[in-house]
Amino acid sequence: MANLEQVTYCGLYCGLCAQCNRIPQRAVLLRDAMRTEGYENWGKELPQFEEFWLFLNNLAGSEARCSCRRGNCGPSFCGIRKCARGKGIEVCIYCTEYPCQMILGIAKGYVSMLADGQRMKVIGIDTWIQEQEERRKTGFSYSDIRVLPYQIPGSEL
Repeated sequence: MANLEQVTYCGLYCGLCAQCNRIPQRAVLLRDAMRTEGYENWGKELPQFEEFWLFLNNLAGSEARCSCRRGNCGPSFCGIRKCARGKGIEVCIYCTEYPCQMILGIAKGYVSMLADGQRMKVIGIDTWIQEQEERRKTGFSYSDIRVLPYQIPGSEL
């Protein structure tokens, strides 16, 4: 089976999330621009600069750390992650209850989620991951088509 490190339990692809993709790239650009302007040398004179600089450096390096499966990306309270782990399911599309109310709640915001899940079933997870990487290369992010508000199920479920 494929390396699922970048596949969320609900069926999203981490590489298409702004938190894993766009935001770290933009943080690198900001950090590099600030370095060019000399902030590393004189910024320490500004209130709270050191905390900001630490935060910016962490954000710039966060792309490699993002993974729903490791539990270090996305909300810690996510009920979908807890449910899938509890059932021993790798991706929710393989659950007999798919799409459940939790999936339908988050799919209100991630409008491609249900179609992507069906496509994953049809073409297989390996090919699906390759397709998502191609989407990533175009610069696509879920935030381009996300609809607010949507529901991330919590531990209350």
